[in-house]
Amino acid sequence: LNRPNPDSNRRKPGEFIQTDAAINPGNSGGPLVNARGEVIGINTFLISDNGSFSGMGFAIPTQIVRPTIDALMRNGKVSHGYMGIGISDVTPENSKFFDVTKSEGALVTQVEPDSPAAKAGLKNGDVIVGLDGKPVSDSGELQVQVGQKQPGTTIHLDLMRNGKSETVPITLEAMGSRDKVASNTSETGKPRWGLALGDLSSDARQQLQAPSEIRGAVVENVEPGSSAENAGLQRGDVIVEVNRKPVQSASDVQKALGNIPQGQDALVLVWSQGGNTYRVLHPTQG
Repeated sequence: LNRPNPDSNRRKPGEFIQTDAAINPGNSGGPLVNARGEVIGINTFLISDNGSFSGMGFAIPTQIVRPTIDALMRNGKVSHGYMGIGISDVTPENSKFFDVTKSEGALVTQVEPDSPAAKAGLKNGDVIVGLDGKPVSDSGELQVQVGQKQPGTTIHLDLMRNGKSETVPITLEAMGSRDKVASNTSETGKPRWGLALGDLSSDARQQLQAPSEIRGAVVENVEPGSSAENAGLQRGDVIVEVNRKPVQSASDVQKALGNIPQGQDALVLVWSQGGNTYRVLHPTQG
């Protein structure tokens, strides 16, 4: 049916194929095949109250998957374009407040400091209605289109600002390039800790439901096979101490881990799901 994801609590970018083919836990990542035996999508999730199939499954279309596969085969990795904005849909309820007549486009709700979008002059309340001369129907479509662009590409956004149309060029960066990575390499050149960190912003705090007294750095990514993964750290954990000393930000954690002598372990206190636990990071050995 090619409808947007109706589950607002699990919203993902772009369009999905809705199917009544049985998708059960463990099927994610498998192919969705049509009557001619052609792969048309990759199964990704289902809508269910009890965890079992109830007639509504969703798959990522092959036109979205194919560029990812091509990039992996060509480069061994996938790089996604990044603007540095938060976006939401334009709706009949909010469109009048932004001087637009149609409920179409992507509404800018946040601009990250020093990001490509900030350098290009994007502002909260801008409504992006086109990308490189082609219309943008909603925030999901814009996110997919930008994510499929290569870093370094200059795109042109058509936007409405206070009822006036403008075209703004933006040169994309690589998604994740601004993460504060605490992977300080060992003498062998291998990642030492394997952590990508971010500051505990108000949005992150709300999403993680972290109490106001919690201070530290959010784990945004954990490298497979790294010291952090071996210690059981996961995305969404908050590091609040390093070697018994409190930390206030991602920079604090990065500095503290970077100051630990080669070959020595690190002790981190981690807040996760309402409780604190100590974890020991063992440096990657050559």
